[in-house]
Formats: sequence, C-alpha cells, structure tokens
Amino acid sequence: MADSKRTLFSEFPPVSTETWMEKVTQDLKGADFEKKLVWKTNEGFSVRPFYRADDVEGLAITEALPGEFPYVRGIKKDNNWHVRQDIEVKDPATANKKALDVLQKGVTSLCFIAGKALTASEFDVLLKGIQLDSIELNFRCCIKQAANLAGLLVDYVKQNNINPADVTGSINFDPFKALLVKGFTPDMDLSAAVKAVVEAGAALPNVRVLGANPYYFADAGANCAQELGYGLAYGNAFMQLGIEAGLTPENVAAKIKFNFGVGSNYFMEIAKFRAARLLWAQIVNAYLPEKADRTVAGIKMHAYTTTWNLTTYDAHVNLLRTQTEAMSATIAGVDSLTILPFDSAYETPDEFSERIARNQQLLLKEESHFDKIVDASAGSYYIENLTASLAQAAWSIFLTVDEKGGFLSALQTGYIQQEVNASNDKRHAALSSRREVLLGTNQYPHFNEKALEKMKDETAGTCCHHHDATVPVLNFDRGASAFESLRLATEKSGKRPKVFMLTIGSLSMRLARAQFSSNFFACAGYEIIDNLGFATPEEGIQAARAAKADIVVLCSSDEEYAELAPKAFAALGAGKEIMVVAGAPECMDDLKAIGIKDFINVRSNVLQTLQDFSTRLGIN
Repeated sequence: MADSKRTLFSEFPPVSTETWMEKVTQDLKGADFEKKLVWKTNEGFSVRPFYRADDVEGLAITEALPGEFPYVRGIKKDNNWHVRQDIEVKDPATANKKALDVLQKGVTSLCFIAGKALTASEFDVLLKGIQLDSIELNFRCCIKQAANLAGLLVDYVKQNNINPADVTGSINFDPFKALLVKGFTPDMDLSAAVKAVVEAGAALPNVRVLGANPYYFADAGANCAQELGYGLAYGNAFMQLGIEAGLTPENVAAKIKFNFGVGSNYFMEIAKFRAARLLWAQIVNAYLPEKADRTVAGIKMHAYTTTWNLTTYDAHVNLLRTQTEAMSATIAGVDSLTILPFDSAYETPDEFSERIARNQQLLLKEESHFDKIVDASAGSYYIENLTASLAQAAWSIFLTVDEKGGFLSALQTGYIQQEVNASNDKRHAALSSRREVLLGTNQYPHFNEKALEKMKDETAGTCCHHHDATVPVLNFDRGASAFESLRLATEKSGKRPKVFMLTIGSLSMRLARAQFSSNFFACAGYEIIDNLGFATPEEGIQAARAAKADIVVLCSSDEEYAELAPKAFAALGAGKEIMVVAGAPECMDDLKAIGIKDFINVRSNVLQTLQDFSTRLGIN
C-alpha cells in the first residue's frame, strides 16, 4: 500500500510563470495585460489577476510562526477571540442586569459606555455578580473620567480579593478624539494625563488604559492603508507622550489597546490586521532597550464592524455586510470583536438585533470553527502579497505623519482629517456613479420600502463642555447617506413621483432597459410602473397619461430610438411629463436637437441625476 502512494498532481509537469503569462497574453488577443487585468486599489497599489509560489519568495513575513516576533501570524498560538457587546450605562443597576443576561448568551467581553462619572457605590452596583476573572472588561468614557475609572477598578479588585493579573480588558483613554470628532485640542497636559492614567491602572497588568482608535478613520470612509497608517501614528503618539512623561517604553506599550474598524473589502481587511501586527511590532521594537522583553511589541486589537457600510433602507442586508466583515477580522486573528446590530444606523438597537449580532459571532465560532485555526490565510500567495503591499503603503503614510511633526501636530493642522475626508468624498463619488455598490441603496433598491418612521433621534449627551472647532473634523457620513437623504426627501414631501416604463420594440432590449431604469429611479423612492410593451409610442404615451405619470422612460434598442423617440416626444407634446430615453444611442445628438434632454445609462451619475429630477419635480 505504501508503495502505491503518490504525490498529489505529480503526474502534471510544473508550469512556470512565464508559461502562464504566454497563455494569458495569447487569450487577451493583443489587449494590454496591465490595462485589462491589473487593477488599482483604493490604497494605491496594483493587484494582479494571479499569484504563484515565486511571488512569496523572499518575503520575510512568511517565515515567522504564531506567537513569534514580528507577530504577523498573531501574538498568541490560538485564535480564540472575545465576543464583545457594548452596554450604555444610564443606570448602573439596569446596565448590570443586562450585562449578567448577555454573559449567559455567549458574550465573553463587556464594554460599558459611561456617559457620566461614576461613584464608588455606582461602580459596585455596575459590576455586582460579574466574574471579572472569567471575562474581558472594557470601558469607554470621557477622558476626564479615565484615571478615576481606573482607580475605581483597582479598588474594586482589591476589595473583592480578585487576583489583579486575572483581570483583562481596557479603559479607552483617548485625548485625540476631540480633535478628530469635535475639532479642538483638550485643555490638559497630554503627557501628564497619559502618565496619570497609566499609573492609575498600573496595579492591573492586563488592563490597557490607552485607547488608539483608528476605527474613527474607517467610519469616516478611509481606505485600509489610511486607517492602518494613521492608526500606527495614533499608537506612536501614546508612546511619545508616555516616554516624554518619564514612563518606560515597556510600560507604555503594554498599556495601549488598538480599536480598528473592519469593512467589506474582504481580503484587504485580512491583510490589514496582519500588517498591523507586523508594523506595530517594528515601531515598539525601535523604542525598546536591547535586553527588553519583546512580547510587549505584540499589538492588542479590537475590531468594530464599520458604520460606513450600514444602510437604513433594506437594512437586513447589513447582516450580510457585517458577517463578511466579521469573517475578515476573525480569520485575521483580532483579540475581540464587536458586530454592530443591523439596525444601528437608524435606531437604538433592540434586544432582537443585539441577539442576532451576538449570534453572528457564535456562528463563526461554534458552527464554522473559525477559532480553531491560527492565521488561516497564511501561505496564500495573494494575501501574503497584499499584506506586504499594504504594510508598505501604510508605512509611507506613517512616515508622512512623522515628517509633519507627529500625530498630534498633524491633527492640529487638520492634515489627517482632510486626507481622510478626501477619501470619503472619493468613495461617495464612486457610489454616486455606481463604481462602488451598496446593495439596496444605489443598486437594486426595495421599491416600496419606507424608512422615515424608523429613523432614530441623533441627539446625544456628553460630559464635556462645548468647544468651538478650530480644525476640520472627520466627516462620518455613511456611504448610503446621500442616497438616503434623497429618498427620505421623497417620503417627507408626501408626493411620490410616478415613473412609467414605455417599453416598445426589441423584446430583449426593452426588458433590460426597463429593469435598469426601474432600479435607477427607485433609488430616489419613486413609484415604478412597468409594462410588458406597447405597439406604438402613441399608445404608450396615452397609457402613461392615464396612469398620471410624472416621468416617461422610453425603453427600446439603440437602433429603434431614431424612429421611436421622436414619435413618443411628439405624442407627449406640451405635457408636463418628463421624457427620458434609457441608453446612449448614436442618434442622441439628433434627439437632443428636437428637444429630448434627458438620457440615463450606465455612465450616468445616478445620485446627481436623481437629485436633478427631484428638484424639477418640486421635491427638496
């Protein structure tokens, strides 16, 4: 039996990359390989259509094992991440009750969002009955509360005879948030504040109290290279402030927790987290003395599914988005993950949506066994190359920030905010023209869905006093926001324009163009009236008027438009209806000459075109 064993595919001769390229070139029939098959990412580097073993030769990142410096494959030898749920603390007793409940439902990490300062007695109520040595405990709070909160946690651990080393988690002290979100520098000595919060939490070696939060960039539409590059600068700013205050590099590095976003660019997101481990290890290593423990260079990463991709309309599609995002994050080996409930874009999540969000992670663990394999993407020629390319792009961004005086200085001049906002604008422009697709928003919308009644109140309280912005802030408009505003305006107007499909001529073309046009106008919430077809343009116009249509879309073939469009336009006469031709026929100039002004096709800017129609129809 042993003699009969054969190496898999041994009967096939090896094929070189050159041979592959010869075959690809032949099949392209003269088309340029670079233009036809190589695509440019939003991060600024090129991706080839195939990768082979020789593409990873010489890549040092493929040599390290999990738990080994520079930690590309993970800082530990397992992939058991924490399932986190955020709980807002309006009343400590209520928050405690909810925490105890979700801990019985698969959650292993809690994040309490403290909107106001907590007293010692309130803190005791909040943590009553929670086994701190069995879970991860995290807090998000105002920067002025962080040191006090750390002190309360230290006191609670002592009073309850808990081993300090068994308490894991974080307190998200982030003095840079104000510049990113509110546009002002906090009125405090940042170095002294960093030292104070580190010393306040020093008794808890596994509780990280400095929060680097690059997820703000992800939520503001940054690409992966920007989020990673600026995120590394975020963490490096803490290193510099702490050392400036007299702390050792080891002490500072051991207290930093990174909170990244994770978007829908599946493979790129996997590469991002792997590159983050690589680059952060190199940064921390540069600060450490020769004989220091290198394990402090291992990055601790939490991930939030990004708000950028969430939509109000067709909101259940958010479940698909967040699931693939969660897959990227967990395959990449994050330490903990928060999946935002599918309805969080438009209302305060309820018990049902929170349960579904938890179960999305439990499905990956208990049914898909994502926690059983460390760095499952390792060895993939494609992902290893993405990791290296992304690391290079992010490092370039990091160095640019350093050249501008560091993270704080780049925020105070507005440089980082402007760069991220430019990326936001670029992605919104791509969505407007459908170069980037949000299913249910700018493509294949739910025709008759209404969302006005489910929109949440966006007002929220804060413990911080009001400050006037002195620098630009990040733009957190979601990808869907412009389309949603357009559609909500239709709902609010009380007038839902009717769009009538005048289908005529070639069966295949009229059906295809009617479908395209229906999806096009439904993005604005207009009522769509489709038809099987008409014998003459005049018959179609008569039917459109009977239906009280506001817009008549002529759907036929390019060849037939030269004859059919003038007849339809003439039949329309001086009516109030707007006539639209679906397509970009060669006779377009001739049709424009007789007064037909409106054409829609795959090159149309969907958002701008619909905004123009809404204005003409009296919808503001």
